[in-house]
Amino acid sequence: MEKSKILYLVVALINVLFVSAQRSDLNGKLIANDEVEGLHIQNKTAAKYTISFEDGSFVIPAKALDTLVISGVKYQTQEVIVSEIVMYSGELYVQMIESVNELNEVVVGKIFTGSLESDLQNLEVEPEINFYDLGIPGYKGKQLTQNERKLYDADAGAMVGLVGGIYGGGPSINLNKLLNTISGRTKKLKAIVELDDRNACIIHMKDNYENYIFENDSLAENLRVEYFLFCQEDDDFLTLCKKNDDIAMLEFLQAKLKVYQENRKLTTKD
Repeated sequence: MEKSKILYLVVALINVLFVSAQRSDLNGKLIANDEVEGLHIQNKTAAKYTISFEDGSFVIPAKALDTLVISGVKYQTQEVIVSEIVMYSGELYVQMIESVNELNEVVVGKIFTGSLESDLQNLEVEPEINFYDLGIPGYKGKQLTQNERKLYDADAGAMVGLVGGIYGGGPSINLNKLLNTISGRTKKLKAIVELDDRNACIIHMKDNYENYIFENDSLAENLRVEYFLFCQEDDDFLTLCKKNDDIAMLEFLQAKLKVYQENRKLTTKD
């Protein structure tokens, strides 16, 4: 009887240890004053990887004593060891710390002697700091919008690269790009950016061409808004807008106005 009890306890202990050794989904939350979407969360112990959602939440397989590495462009990389308490509660909260670029000390002013020759010799002038001094690639093009930056972060780089460069090494997968593609986040961001472009183009059209288009037309204000939305649905809309060709744009708008008015007449008759 005693042997059967001991055997039962041994089996129960093995089951407990086996269950506790299994990884389960851990719900996490990244907390910061700025946006926390698209940050990288890696379970270094289990070689698992995911990214955070817009509200900073994420889900990743983990167990006690696993090490999570959390990183992002604007935040300091953090390593978090998962505790038994965290696994028991099933929730992990991480306060993100913003990265701060430290610049050289700035001298506000100097005391001069009054002698021009002496002051010029003693004046220490440091070269102007630029992007490359800070290790940041210089960019002089159009400033990206918030949604364009999100799309760039989600879709930047090649899907497959070479570890070690062109002279050796095997292929490496761009996990960030792969996960964003599989999850549909990249497709969603592309649609949002295109919608932003279309809305910006409508504003541009209204500011520059509205008075000319409706110079001899008494279309009501609410119908004008509808008309521009009608123009927006055309496949050539964005292409024309990006060309900055006034003549082509006016011809397009006038042709669309005729079609829009004909459609309204048919709708009114019905």
